[in-house]
Amino acid sequence: MTKLRVESFTISIDGFGAGPDQSLENPLGIGGKALHGWAFATRTFQAQLFGAQGGETGIDDDFAARGFHNVGAWIMGRNMFGPVRGPWLDESWRGWWGDNPVYHKPVFVLTDHPRAPLVMEGGTTFHFVTKGIRAALELAREAANGKDVRIGGGASTIRQYLRERLIDELHIAIAPVLLGEGERLFDGIHLPDLGYTCTQHVPSQRATHIVLTRT
Repeated sequence: MTKLRVESFTISIDGFGAGPDQSLENPLGIGGKALHGWAFATRTFQAQLFGAQGGETGIDDDFAARGFHNVGAWIMGRNMFGPVRGPWLDESWRGWWGDNPVYHKPVFVLTDHPRAPLVMEGGTTFHFVTKGIRAALELAREAANGKDVRIGGGASTIRQYLRERLIDELHIAIAPVLLGEGERLFDGIHLPDLGYTCTQHVPSQRATHIVLTRT
């Protein structure tokens, strides 16, 4: 069976996976962009996000690159797709990523409000799932066609899948940043009781990389 993975999800030293007050001006919340300095510097993210050449290699790039290996579909929460709340009054919002999003795979967006699939350039189609996390996972696994499913975020979506012990592996990057407020990734989560253990920890100059595996 395909694995359900979290990759390259970054938290601050004080445990926040995003800053407060997400908006068009602050997609990651106030101060949230500072979490991802390790990722933006890598060759992998320069190529995937910006279509650019160059960027750093080494530990950070190795972890960034593994996040795209053998991924056949993605799952994300409504807030990660965009700042629009409530019913889709129109379909003008098409994501943060322009006409050719970075995913190049089917993406299943958790939402309480139905919306028709959104076909983008480069192989990305956003499917809006209203029947919950297990329904989204079933659809994503079917679309992945034997490959793994990656949860993009945000923190609330990851917590929902963790509580159900559905995530097989999490790569968490801890950035040397203090946010003070925002959304905590592991708020209310007892990882040992859920069967997760730390199976890898690797420091770099920009982050500490942790891999948690479900036993």
